[in-house]
Amino acid sequence: MPRLRTPADLAGVKLEALYERQTKPVWITVCTGTGCLACGAKGLADGFEKEIEKRGVENLVGLRRTGCHGFCERGPMVVVEPKGVCYMHAEAKDVPQIMDTTVLGDGAIERLLYLDEETGKRVRRAADIPFYKNQHRVLLANNVLIDATSILDYIAVGGYEALAKALARMTPEAVLAEVKTANLRGRGGAGFPAATKWESTRKAAAVPKYVIVNGDEGDPGAYMDRSLLEGNPHSVLEGLILGAYAIGAAEGYIYVRQEYPLAHKNAQRAIDQAREYGLLGANILGSKFSFDVKIHRGAGAFVSGESTALMNAIEGHVGEPRPKYIHTSEKGLFGKPTCLNNVETWANVPFIVNQGAAWFRGMGTEASKGTKIFSLVGKVKNSGLVEVPMGITLRDIVFRIGGGVPKGKKFKGVQTGGPSGGVLPESLLDLPVDFDELDKVGSMMGSGGMIVMDEDTCMVDTARYYVNFLAHESCGKCVPCREGLRQMLTILDRIVAGQGREGDIELLEELSEFMELASMCALGRSAPNPVRSTIRYFRAEYESHIREKRCPAAACQALIQYEIDQEKCSHPPCGACARACAVEAIEKVDGGSYLILQEKCIKCGACYTACPDRFGAVHKAPAAVPVWKIRVPPVPLEIRA
Repeated sequence: MPRLRTPADLAGVKLEALYERQTKPVWITVCTGTGCLACGAKGLADGFEKEIEKRGVENLVGLRRTGCHGFCERGPMVVVEPKGVCYMHAEAKDVPQIMDTTVLGDGAIERLLYLDEETGKRVRRAADIPFYKNQHRVLLANNVLIDATSILDYIAVGGYEALAKALARMTPEAVLAEVKTANLRGRGGAGFPAATKWESTRKAAAVPKYVIVNGDEGDPGAYMDRSLLEGNPHSVLEGLILGAYAIGAAEGYIYVRQEYPLAHKNAQRAIDQAREYGLLGANILGSKFSFDVKIHRGAGAFVSGESTALMNAIEGHVGEPRPKYIHTSEKGLFGKPTCLNNVETWANVPFIVNQGAAWFRGMGTEASKGTKIFSLVGKVKNSGLVEVPMGITLRDIVFRIGGGVPKGKKFKGVQTGGPSGGVLPESLLDLPVDFDELDKVGSMMGSGGMIVMDEDTCMVDTARYYVNFLAHESCGKCVPCREGLRQMLTILDRIVAGQGREGDIELLEELSEFMELASMCALGRSAPNPVRSTIRYFRAEYESHIREKRCPAAACQALIQYEIDQEKCSHPPCGACARACAVEAIEKVDGGSYLILQEKCIKCGACYTACPDRFGAVHKAPAAVPVWKIRVPPVPLEIRA
């Protein structure tokens, strides 16, 4: 590998990399991100590799194994360039037909193309699919164009040009000023201005200084940072190097979750390649600037996403937050000035340096600039990674890009910001999505998780789920968070079991206020958000659970019953429900259909699962259950040491 000693050397390598890409007229791009790998993408990519070799077309056809394409609902994804044909749910057995029809021909396989439900037509090009055409992709755009394991692929699309520009023509102060003018706000949750953090770390007197990539993405349903580290790790690394140059740091860390093996593998490969090319180490690109990076693998604790807990973990201590009497920009990692930003924040920096602050400010709202990546999951037709300008509405994300709620169900709410975020109702669908607007209505941007919920979702049980998650993930260091979450969980467990009491709602609100005021770190202060938001917008559901002992969404096990629709039950009946019932609570009645004996039913749902979709005879219904019939015993509210 050539060691790049000047910016001119980088330009020469780019020309060679571009020539290599252009020698083959056709490229097959296969998504090999974690999601598609789970659906068989490795076998698919291996199949293409073997088929290319078998046909002897290595000089005509290239194969590129890329990171996440974003449309995870339809993986594995295959794109044939430059024809732009996009195939979904492709399998290894489809490889010969794809080669014949599209790679070596000019046709397309209809059954593998996207079906537009509105027009009833198949869509050939990825750019014309509603999921993609309604986005504005900046950070994710290169995921489809490059092999994440190839530094040459990254250089071919303009990689490390921002670094060369900064080292050759910009002072550290000029880089910092560009980021400040761009008004880049941290994408990890709080939306704190990145340049302010950089500046305070730069001004700190102590040395050495450190920079850190926070890749501890632990929110349920969120995988934005993972996909960037898997699909384009060099973009994150370049941003980190630029930040180190602006701040005056000589050493950096990339903190990656233990549960992200592919992200760790690709990030480590990127570091090794950058070091071999002279883009890390001493006197980068012939300058006086020296910098190197290490990877630290996290132990899987959600609280380690908090900056000081993460620094404790890197130091080898328990991942617990520190009191922030002194900012980490003055005394952070190993007691030295430290700047920490999340993966997505760092990945924005090369674009800002390369294209200028004015370009970045041309996207987004007055206070929230640029684009934001969201993981759109839950009860939505088109789930996956979505990159949009700040200020887009929730309605556009859920319905224009996500395609709305499947199976004809009604939209009920969307949770933003992960387990510490809030659930927003249908009345707020036209809310602009940015840091400040979400905060005003009791939610938060968070790292970008977005979970859609339909009419079958119980908001009380949703709050209970997230409080349970946070109670287990709390480090337990401070009493307000540790005991506040436990008591919240006790109350919510009681409510969903049909044992709610008058005054429980008010007690939850009081606990929320106390935790927000007294908890030591952001986990405890934001943990009440799911409870507060669901009480604020769905209070009637809490009241139904407490006063009527009824779950309107028919979701809470203790407050529902399974019933069989006699008209929908097949004639003759199939008996699948009765065969699935372990307690013999289903019997045949006159007329040949089946009936569930409610006094024997344990509400396991086996009959509901077993009933064929074409009949849909078994359904759930809200049921007001007498307290004496509820199997979960009352749990007294008590303060536990």
